[in-house]
Amino acid sequence: MKSDVEKLSPTRVKMTVTVPYEELKPSIDAAYKTIGAQIQVPGFRKGKVPARIIDQRLGKGAVLQEAVNDAMPQFFGQAVEEQQVKAIGQPQVEVTEVPLEEGQELAFTIETDVRPDVELPDFSDLTLQVSDATAEEGEVEERLTALRERFGSLVGVERAVENGDFVSIDLSATIDDEEIDSVSGVSYEVGSGNMLEGLDEALIGLSAGDSTDFTAPLAGGDRAGQEAACTVTVQSVKVRELPEADDEFAQLASEFDTLDELKADLAAQAEQGARYKQGIEARDKLVEHLLEVIDVPVPDGVVEAEVHSHLEGEGRLEDDEHRAEVDESTRRSLKLQFILDALAEKHEVSAGQEDLVEYLIMQAQQYGMDPNQFAQAIDQQGQIPAIIAEVTRRKALAHVLEDVTITDASGNTIDLDELVPGSDEDEVAETGDAETADEKA
Repeated sequence: MKSDVEKLSPTRVKMTVTVPYEELKPSIDAAYKTIGAQIQVPGFRKGKVPARIIDQRLGKGAVLQEAVNDAMPQFFGQAVEEQQVKAIGQPQVEVTEVPLEEGQELAFTIETDVRPDVELPDFSDLTLQVSDATAEEGEVEERLTALRERFGSLVGVERAVENGDFVSIDLSATIDDEEIDSVSGVSYEVGSGNMLEGLDEALIGLSAGDSTDFTAPLAGGDRAGQEAACTVTVQSVKVRELPEADDEFAQLASEFDTLDELKADLAAQAEQGARYKQGIEARDKLVEHLLEVIDVPVPDGVVEAEVHSHLEGEGRLEDDEHRAEVDESTRRSLKLQFILDALAEKHEVSAGQEDLVEYLIMQAQQYGMDPNQFAQAIDQQGQIPAIIAEVTRRKALAHVLEDVTITDASGNTIDLDELVPGSDEDEVAETGDAETADEKA
């Protein structure tokens, strides 16, 4: 097989490939077997139809089409490897010559988008300034309140519903007199806003046994977004009673003997959280710097395909305003991916098994899944290569963070190793798969 490549633009190439008949012949033989097993010819057993009979019945062209379609991925892969082309997206293939007999060649052209070359600057003299590590005023009390809420108990009250109450409700939704969904005895925190739009307003002022009607767009299901007539009935009203913040509570909720010791620990946690935010801010500023100073052309074909897929999934193909937003976020995402891939290649960064296991465990926790089940689901969906790429990009960004100087607003130099004790810079450098278009849009 021979191949040549022509650069059409910084993000697209055209390859011309010729394949001798001898290299295509194994695929031609396989095509005869495949077709022979699919057709019935009187006088011949299924799968035993001679090649000449298949040619007479279907024509040599049908066999060659089957052979070429079967062999094309292999020849494409060989051409890409031979020419060191970093192909991405969906290639466009045009067959220009078909070998009807021995001695002739298969010839075809392939146009494909490619990863652009990225020129990386030196980051050793780069300084990033972040905010001072100052805990928010009142954060210790907020943390203490949150801890007390964990140990609080719900107590029934005989009064009308107020914001922040916990209620048990029956809820139904109908469209055109057709019941779409209904639930009974559901617990809900009034004001949380995590159920139907307008539910909080409808509940406030009701007492146990009261019902009211309201309209709201459905939040899920086949008819998500459609306006429904909803009825809510309050079964009970409860409030959360918090334990007193005293030494006894400190002993119940922590390893400390006194409330003062617990508050001191919460203050230390707040301070550590503020320092961790410095690392996140440094990461974000580095990403913005990379996008600002590095010029990277983005392949239009890949962008258009991702935007179309995204809008199609949302059912918003005709929404031009949203299309523009998704297009912009997709270009930004791809540009950052190309930059981080180039950094990973330059610094020979790769994702090891330990990195992947750590990532999978972290993601499984976010989804509330068993890590083994999560890993199996990812593998079945064919997402392992994408995860390897994501983890590699995170490590590449962490590598650059190690090279730059980070100072706070007061001029103090910050050591990332001290921001998150017990973990490495990868946690601070997480990119979320380089802010994928689906997540951003």
